[in-house]
Amino acid sequence: MSEHLFYQTRQTRPFIERSEGIYLWDADRNRYIDGSSGAMVSNIGHSHPHVLAAMQSQMQKATFAYRLHFQSEIVEQFAARLAKKAPLGLDKVFFVSGGSEAVETAIKLARQAALARGDDKRFKMMSRLPSYHGSTLGAVAVTGTPPFADPFAPMMKAMPKVRAPLHYLDGLDPNDPATAAHYLKDIEDQILAEGPETLLAFLVEPIGGASTGALVPPAGYMEGLRALCDQYGLLLIYDEVMTGGGRTGTYFAAEHFDAVPDMIVSAKGLGGGYMPLGAVISRNDLVEDVLDHGGFLHGFTNAAMPLAAAAGMGVLDVIEDEQLCARATRLGDTLFARLKELQARYPFIGDVRGKGLLLAFELMADAQTKQVLPKELHAHSKLVDIAYQNGLIIYSRRTRNGAEGDHFMVCPPLITSTAQVDELVGLLDKSLGQFADLYLKEVA
Repeated sequence: MSEHLFYQTRQTRPFIERSEGIYLWDADRNRYIDGSSGAMVSNIGHSHPHVLAAMQSQMQKATFAYRLHFQSEIVEQFAARLAKKAPLGLDKVFFVSGGSEAVETAIKLARQAALARGDDKRFKMMSRLPSYHGSTLGAVAVTGTPPFADPFAPMMKAMPKVRAPLHYLDGLDPNDPATAAHYLKDIEDQILAEGPETLLAFLVEPIGGASTGALVPPAGYMEGLRALCDQYGLLLIYDEVMTGGGRTGTYFAAEHFDAVPDMIVSAKGLGGGYMPLGAVISRNDLVEDVLDHGGFLHGFTNAAMPLAAAAGMGVLDVIEDEQLCARATRLGDTLFARLKELQARYPFIGDVRGKGLLLAFELMADAQTKQVLPKELHAHSKLVDIAYQNGLIIYSRRTRNGAEGDHFMVCPPLITSTAQVDELVGLLDKSLGQFADLYLKEVA
């Protein structure tokens, strides 16, 4: 641990020396495959020359201009391009520095829009359990992962949660319309229990992130959720911090569903790790109502920073020019099939799921009963460490509300080649075998 710098724990890692494409090298020249794109951030890989050139060009003009003092051409251009990527009707953009800030922005914008309509009783943000929406207090209040939220509970207003559609745990067919109906009834029951007149919005990851391990909702779920929000007057907000930027095979995961949200929250792949960057993309009328009623009581120092916008523009250029959305679909299918092959070889892999290059696998003691591995084993951290020693970076979380269970995100950059998928899977295979030999001899 550094004498002065600290992070979440005392765990240390090597110093980074350089990065390029899907690879990173530490100070001792050990090479790592970025099998999780950092924290599902580096969608176009590392050190892409086009983005670096775009940033350098902007640096020679202006890196920072406070939004109350100047407008910025590059920021305006990026907002226009981003609005065109969003579903029809979402054409107002508010830039921030990351996902947590973006979620805070959406929460406050939704509340102020309700106040502008004279609907002051609506203040509750409904979300799912489990879910993850950020680390600021407002974002933690809507995060459905108790270990992250419980220590801060006395400091914030608890918000209602409803169980995520964990169909693979419940033994339900995700392609059967009855499965979606089952989970939608839970949502409607919760809406009625809370009082629809008090509910402001439903915040949801259209395809699950780290908390649910790339959970794809059952057929009809998102469309049914849109209908419930319309019926009871809730806004529908998609948290696309992890799914945006082409990761699921479309620029926004919203494109996979016939259910247009009222706002989209974006970050991570939006800036690709080149600059801290996030955004909220909203319906025009919501923004106009707020601006007509005294303005948006919100802001961050580095919001709409020209250098960040230049990085975002460069990242978007690469996604479009290199057709990375289509690549995510094609390589995602390949990687998914390879993970299923590993599942057939290792009986403790209980589930493989995801879409595009947002993929995950879950370890279980018994794939039939869905029994978790003993939580004292800490499989989520042990397998990550073994893979790291083998030169592969993957990302893990506890599957069951953050308390137990173990799933692993396998989400390499969208620029990954087929040969590099083979290399990644080979290292993962090696790591799973070592994990089984060291910790799961009775299971493997």
